[in-house]
Amino acid sequence: MTTELIIQRPDDLHLHLRDGDMLKVVTPHTSADFGRAIVMPNLIPPVVTTDQARAYRDRILASVPSDHPFEPLMTVYLTEGTDPEDLATGTREGLIRGVKLYPAGATTNSDSGVRDVNNVLPVLEKMAEIGLPLLIHGEVTSPEIDIFDRERVFIETILAPLQQKIPDLKIVLEHITTKDGVDFVKSCADNVAATITTHHLIINRNHILVGGIRPHYYCLPVAKREEHRLALRSAAISGDKRFFLGTDSAPHTTGSKESSCGCAGIYSSINTLSCLAHVFEEEEALEKLEGFASLHGAAFYGLSLNPQKTKLVKQQNPVDYPETIAIGEETITVFDPGFPLYWDVKNLPA
Repeated sequence: MTTELIIQRPDDLHLHLRDGDMLKVVTPHTSADFGRAIVMPNLIPPVVTTDQARAYRDRILASVPSDHPFEPLMTVYLTEGTDPEDLATGTREGLIRGVKLYPAGATTNSDSGVRDVNNVLPVLEKMAEIGLPLLIHGEVTSPEIDIFDRERVFIETILAPLQQKIPDLKIVLEHITTKDGVDFVKSCADNVAATITTHHLIINRNHILVGGIRPHYYCLPVAKREEHRLALRSAAISGDKRFFLGTDSAPHTTGSKESSCGCAGIYSSINTLSCLAHVFEEEEALEKLEGFASLHGAAFYGLSLNPQKTKLVKQQNPVDYPETIAIGEETITVFDPGFPLYWDVKNLPA
């Protein structure tokens, strides 16, 4: 039985850090365990230019403890007024690593998103030319489409035609939740990839709804049927370099989750690596964890590997993770996988 695993220091390639006091509280949880993170730009107001991304990066870095080796990888929020030359400038400077496509109204702070992909085709063509990835929240928002079908319909009606129209565009289909997402990525060339979250490997829609409504399992895209969760697990442990970790860790205060209109988002940064080790051990695929968490995403984004190593050690007693994190007079509720976590995370020097 494996009780110790050493991997390259991992990256989180889809992360929400928010801003202000929330940013200061949650950033150290990510920087403790991850060398880099692709940071989402859906603030209020959103990060829509290179200059705004630079300022946001500075605020993030100011929140990183001095002994944590961490680099935020910045993105900008795609709008129908995005300037392709501004993106090209940010890319040349090495600041902008991706552009986030939110269909308007799809998720938290997405009201400024794209209403018609055809209106941003010149921007996407420029991105294909300069090799800048498009990071997609892949759901339609039409009210007549059932929420559990929105990813599949997006792939069929928007993403597949877009990929055929601009085949050289690098695309990351973010936080896939369905077998349809897995199959689409597998059908494409290596310039199309997908992130998979920690929680979607663990929960299905029953966790949200059976025995009462459980708001801390509510996220967007919403968790789907068990067959889809199993398809995500199969992709994550497959060794296929087109699938890699993006936690989509998304902090909200406990009060805003436990309300009559609770926010979508699961906070998992603090215990993700322990959760993943449990999942990969359960699947008898611990040797594939390094690829999923540390290697595949870096290769897709053209990044060198983090020089540090991470040791995962299986303990006899569960690791003591907090149930909540204090933020002022409120709290952030930490993702509960529903089982004890025995894998402890130890960071090794370079």
